[in-house]
Amino acid sequence: MIPNRLKQIWAEGRPALNGWCSIGNPFTAEIMAAQGFDSLTIDMQHGALDYSALLPMFQAMRASGATLMARVPWLEPGIIMKALDAGAYGIICPMVNTAAEAARFVSYLRYPPLGQRSFGPTRVSFAAGANYAAEANDQILAFAMIETAEGMANLDAIAATPGLDGLYVGPADLTLSLTQGRLAPGFDREEPEMIAALQTIVAACRAHGLRAGLHCGTPEYAARAIGWGFDLTTVGGDSRFLAAAAGAAVAGFRKATEGIARPNEKGGY
Repeated sequence: MIPNRLKQIWAEGRPALNGWCSIGNPFTAEIMAAQGFDSLTIDMQHGALDYSALLPMFQAMRASGATLMARVPWLEPGIIMKALDAGAYGIICPMVNTAAEAARFVSYLRYPPLGQRSFGPTRVSFAAGANYAAEANDQILAFAMIETAEGMANLDAIAATPGLDGLYVGPADLTLSLTQGRLAPGFDREEPEMIAALQTIVAACRAHGLRAGLHCGTPEYAARAIGWGFDLTTVGGDSRFLAAAAGAAVAGFRKATEGIARPNEKGGY
């Protein structure tokens, strides 16, 4: 089986950069994969896509050599197993609030005797190389999302779940939940209480030998998160990059054409 690149990066003591794909299109996925990310995650929860888009997007990104992952819509065994069979080397599961939910999540990713994953690796048996059945349990990454007050209350128990590889923070939902809507959702939190929560999650990961991941909005904030101890940071995604570049082009044009004298219909000014 082709080794998981993220595991190799972490073994070398380096942080990893993750890209986020929310547009259900193989071409945009291929463009994202060509930019040099260490891993790329297809967002099946909030992204404008479903399984029929997931598989061809994985195919389009395969040549990049990045670790390909998926955020599934929910803690549900069917879609988790289908994403793995399609070629995912890691699964990010949203809204994991208890140790029992974390244990269920892990069980859906692992073949017996470590879990209850059903065997039927349709595409991944070709994409991941030989000996998949014997090596998948060791190579596939399981990330539980911590994004609620309940999840924070059960943080240590969740982090202690056997077979879990990491915790991935969704700062928007976490902010909404922890502050009961007092603070608006968003990335790159600056509030002391939210920074403290992020650092508490990192500490739990360190205590239990897990990897810590964080969704960020800017490279600068991601660098700060690496300094706090995060192992993987996501810096934006396809839809936000497209909107930002298009907006910058329009704003640049508007500014550049301010005050330019244009000829009238008769050719004069």
